[in-house]
Amino acid sequence: MQLFPNFSETLVSSLSKEEILHRLEKVTKNVNYLDIETQKEDDYKFNGVIQENGFSISLIIKKADSFLPLIKGRIESTKTGIILFLDYTLFPGSVFFLAFWSVICLALSGLFSSLIPKPELATAIFLIGAFNYWFAWAHFKRKVRISQNLFYELLNESSDPSK
Repeated sequence: MQLFPNFSETLVSSLSKEEILHRLEKVTKNVNYLDIETQKEDDYKFNGVIQENGFSISLIIKKADSFLPLIKGRIESTKTGIILFLDYTLFPGSVFFLAFWSVICLALSGLFSSLIPKPELATAIFLIGAFNYWFAWAHFKRKVRISQNLFYELLNESSDPSK
């Protein structure tokens, strides 16, 4: 079991590596937060970086979301298509705050159960920490499903040049 929310999957496609990268480039913008004009473009579904053998992308969002997955993909070519290795993880800042508050809750719970005997307070703090951890996993899984659906649409779209 992993300590922090993550998800991995392997996809096989008959598309070529070049076709996958081209499709990703069409819907992914390289973010420049200082350029307001590029932030207004609505044709993109993902922010991120596309490289020769992989990518690192995330959904474009309108408001802050701590549980948004960062999708790191690696592409390997085969004779009949490609194999995509996808890892969905929380952004490093979200991992830090989840770990920070989990440690704080465990420390306070330990403090109030041993040094300052207040078992009801220790239990309440522990339950708050457990709820926070469960909440992070649940919302991360929901956001992974949303990201997966968009990614699957991208892979399954027809190769019609009019699109």
